[in-house]
Amino acid sequence: MFEQKIALVTGSGRGIGRAIALHLAHLGADLVINYHRNEAPANEVAEQIRALGKRALVVRANLSKPEDIDLLFDAVEKEYAGLDIFISNAASGFNRPAMQQKVTGWDWTMDVNARAYLFATQRAVPLMEKRGGGSIVAISSPGSQRVLPDYVAVGASKAALEALTRYLAIELSSKNIVVNAVAPGIVLTDALQHFATLGDPEVIPHAIQKTPAGRLVTPEDIAALVAFLCSPQAFMLRGQVITLDGGYTLPVP
Repeated sequence: MFEQKIALVTGSGRGIGRAIALHLAHLGADLVINYHRNEAPANEVAEQIRALGKRALVVRANLSKPEDIDLLFDAVEKEYAGLDIFISNAASGFNRPAMQQKVTGWDWTMDVNARAYLFATQRAVPLMEKRGGGSIVAISSPGSQRVLPDYVAVGASKAALEALTRYLAIELSSKNIVVNAVAPGIVLTDALQHFATLGDPEVIPHAIQKTPAGRLVTPEDIAALVAFLCSPQAFMLRGQVITLDGGYTLPVP
């Protein structure tokens, strides 16, 4: 599906980003793997992609810093000269109640989750124009619309991300660039299982019980939806935020 396509997935050394990068590679894309702190997992993902016969460029960049965004896209331009797919996945946040939120935590969360999306897109668009267009998908969260415990900064940043998705979808349509977002629910990652082991071992069974689909969302579920949104079949989807949660958020508590 994505033969001869070039894809950048931010925060793709682990978790959801890793699954997206590997899925796109399996579908034929060459990849740019981005990480901030942990180099070894990013290199492992790159090696798996190369084993599929696809190219993989690994770039360290702290997306809270505009200069690192430039570093990342300069590397993409030097290696590939263009870009077809940009997945804004990297995320961070300081979880505190609103009355305890600090300026540093607020700024960090907004910079990584929302500001980086905008200014990375500004750099991605000229590279996509060289290729005749492209696809952009941002990873959001149900916390953009619903109130979650201690989630005020992340929730606000994801709400900003979703607003950006709508504005970018309109502005970039004339450039043949399709922009959408995915809002996963509770995702069964290694990190979730680790924290469940250390804390409440019933958290995962309880979440499954509350999910009409009968299981939690996996990173592979998200990767499959992201790939669809980057495919020609999703051409008429513009500025949409698709909730992927197995129905978890539908029932009224």
